[in-house]
Amino acid sequence: VQLQASGGGLVQAGGSLRLSCAASGITFTNYVMGWYRQAPEKQRELVATIKSYGYTNYADSAKGRFTISRDNAKNTVYLQMNSLKREDTAVYYCNAANTRARIYNYWGQGTLVTVSS
Repeated sequence: VQLQASGGGLVQAGGSLRLSCAASGITFTNYVMGWYRQAPEKQRELVATIKSYGYTNYADSAKGRFTISRDNAKNTVYLQMNSLKREDTAVYYCNAANTRARIYNYWGQGTLVTVSS
């Protein structure tokens, strides 16, 4: 199983980034896909999740600014991040959680997002 995240980088406050995560080795539609983030010296936290049929869930900090989406044909999940703030600076991780068996839970390698003032 591989979750390959990409799209991170350095952006000014108020700017936008789009993260992508390409999954392989899993039946993509059997998984809830999610984005989590971990800022320095903080615990990893949920950003957003999306079920196979498109139902989404967002952390309060992401509502109205971030949009999670998925392309089941491409086995890829996206996170469009707009109006970025310095506090969004973190390593962003892609997650795949099996809908029927919790032991099948996978993480990508993370992609760093740095928001400068």
